[in-house]
Amino acid sequence: MNVLIATDGSKASTTALRTADRLLSPIDRHLELLCVAPKHPKKDHSRASTRGYERSALREMAQILEKSRIIFPPDAGTINKRMEIGSPSGIIVNRAEDHDLTVIGTKGRGAIGASGLGPVAGRVAEHAMAPVLIARELRSEDSIRVLVAVDGSAASLHAVETLRSLFDLRSAEVCLMHVAETPWIEAVPDEDWVTYSEEDKAHTDIGALEREMNREADAIVEQARDLFRSQRISLTIRIDEGDPANEIISEAERGQYDLVVVGATGVRDLKHSMLGSVSSKIAWNAPCSVLIVREPD
Repeated sequence: MNVLIATDGSKASTTALRTADRLLSPIDRHLELLCVAPKHPKKDHSRASTRGYERSALREMAQILEKSRIIFPPDAGTINKRMEIGSPSGIIVNRAEDHDLTVIGTKGRGAIGASGLGPVAGRVAEHAMAPVLIARELRSEDSIRVLVAVDGSAASLHAVETLRSLFDLRSAEVCLMHVAETPWIEAVPDEDWVTYSEEDKAHTDIGALEREMNREADAIVEQARDLFRSQRISLTIRIDEGDPANEIISEAERGQYDLVVVGATGVRDLKHSMLGSVSSKIAWNAPCSVLIVREPD
């Protein structure tokens, strides 16, 4: 397991380090701690000025990496340290391609406000092709609660496989959650749908649609459940209706989860890489860590 962990010495990145140590499987860990300093910020680009800035940046990055290294226990696995100067988001995204997982905190140094994502974390989540863990503070010191959003897509199933292979689930409580999008359109707009009996509703087009959606939801969660058959973990099922992103975020808050796992679909080509609206909204607004896994090539 090769994991890239970005750190800049900020409180959010320190939290990400501790969260990654708790969540990731302890088996065959190979961690790369990456610290990136931006290019010379001043307009004076003389050789002497640039060299002075780079020497100062390298000293500061070395100190940050050393402090980050001691956060991990001695048995945390192989840990390498890497320093680079350039665009933080660009370098992290490029390095992510060579790793099984990239870990990043929500906001970097000097960030304002506690919610949402900073510019670097936002760009990494948006453009990294490999799985990304946006690591926030865990709620519990003991067991962890994991909410896995499943929709039957290739990205969703790949997210489950990534969770199983890279994360420590020995003390985890896992909930598989499917949200059926319900564009409720009344079959008979001139009458009051609320006054319909359940039997009457069942014989309408909407009732038939609802039965079909329920059958599809059962099949989707059962497919995801099969991937966990070989593991002895606490596993529950939740099926809801509504807006997927809103329902998942609400359940993450209500259920006091430590991690939300979501598959990401969106534009993928040589020039563009965009998260789908659901995964993007969850990444920005979830009250806990979020694992984003793109659909496989």
